[in-house]
Amino acid sequence: MAVPAQATLLRIFVGDDDTYADDAHGEQPLYEAIAVKARERMMNGLTVSRGIVGFGPSSRREKFLLRRSEDRPVVIEIVDTEAKIESFLPVLAGMIGSGLAIIEEVKAVRYGPSVANS
Repeated sequence: MAVPAQATLLRIFVGDDDTYADDAHGEQPLYEAIAVKARERMMNGLTVSRGIVGFGPSSRREKFLLRRSEDRPVVIEIVDTEAKIESFLPVLAGMIGSGLAIIEEVKAVRYGPSVANS
């Protein structure tokens, strides 16, 4: 049986229309740029999920249900050690103009053979 290990979950909320530009990759969706930076830093795992409906403090709430196809919410989840998550926060600060990040202590269970970062 796999044994749970202490880990840290970083959950980032941005919009589908948010972009990020740099010299190496040009302009791209923000969630893709975050994934690239996380991979470059050899973070342990990342998942990007697109939401159906969502709003935040800066959205116009009166018509959000009618605008489901516009700027949908995107959630980026990264699981790694506390130290690696903490060292990634300044990278995010330079990329995200508006968004929310949540950090949680979690127990992670890895199944299958051990895989080295590649």
